[in-house]
Amino acid sequence: MQTTVHAALIDSLSRHFPLRNSRLETLAVLIVGLVQSRTVNLSHLASQFPAQAKHGSNYRRLQRFFQMIRLDQTVVAQMVVAMLNLSRPKCLALDRTNWKVGSKDINILMLAIVTRRFRVPLLWTVLDHQGNSNTDQRIALMRRYLDLFGAASIELLMADREFIGRDWIEFLRKNNVPFAIRVKVNQRVALSDGRLWALRTLLRKRRRSRSITTFEARLPAVSGPLFFAAKWINGRKAGQGEWLVVITHSHNAKHALQAYKRRWAIECLFGDAKTRGFNMEETRMTASEKIDTLTAILTLAITWSYRCATKIMGMKAIKRKAHGRREKSWFRIGFDTLRTWITFTQQNAINAWKQTCPKALKTT
Repeated sequence: MQTTVHAALIDSLSRHFPLRNSRLETLAVLIVGLVQSRTVNLSHLASQFPAQAKHGSNYRRLQRFFQMIRLDQTVVAQMVVAMLNLSRPKCLALDRTNWKVGSKDINILMLAIVTRRFRVPLLWTVLDHQGNSNTDQRIALMRRYLDLFGAASIELLMADREFIGRDWIEFLRKNNVPFAIRVKVNQRVALSDGRLWALRTLLRKRRRSRSITTFEARLPAVSGPLFFAAKWINGRKAGQGEWLVVITHSHNAKHALQAYKRRWAIECLFGDAKTRGFNMEETRMTASEKIDTLTAILTLAITWSYRCATKIMGMKAIKRKAHGRREKSWFRIGFDTLRTWITFTQQNAINAWKQTCPKALKTT
């Protein structure tokens, strides 16, 4: 029943990935299977092949695919930008997602596009250790982006408190990357008089209100001043809360702090890839190369879901419930629609993919 969808994907993917027909068929089965079965478990995905081969044979075929095939992240990133029409300057979010497979840590450093509607992976690095990424890993990931799209394509790069450090900040400034990065309140900064202060001390006498506090200061060992914006965030219970402090390249630190709230979209993206969507943590694979390939396939499936959401919603906004939140996310609307279309109206699913999938990509 799904052979029509598979054939359309194979025809489109063959223009971008130099794979033989059997590998392209497996890739198409994986993309469709992820959507239909909502899992990355290969034993379940083996039942998605339209042929009459035994389940065990299909399972080994999937295993060989992940052993042998590596999808080019550059190609995947260009497909995402083209299919979602994201060529204009865009907000990027940098963060990690991690989970355990037995005693093995799976740790992915991800750079994602976040817009009012979309949250989708763009480039990533599968780390070979647990815990935070280091400066070299972050810089290497950003260099790959800059080589592909350039600094002019970035409206703002957002990152949480993990992503701080002298060499990292200097790299962003040197390459003209606009950024808004949260810092810890125990961070020490130097004011114009040269004295070092902890941010917590500077903010202690500030009035905890809805207003945003902005000031200019230097980070130790970082050349040139940076601009800070801080706001008190109330907790769920009375008397609880914390300071949200962001550093930025721009004099308009207040705007950077207001824009920083978009960073939460990458946390929602991780939920889409896991329990709310494809259940990525159900994989039994642990090799970095295999996780890299799996993430690329997930990215294509997420992009296809967003294409379906755009087709069905057009310019309409998602309704809000009484508590003020949207009924569904754009991802969930597209994901549910795509699953229905694959089952009942395959041509709609094919059109959503093929109408914006580029026939050729620019070579770098």
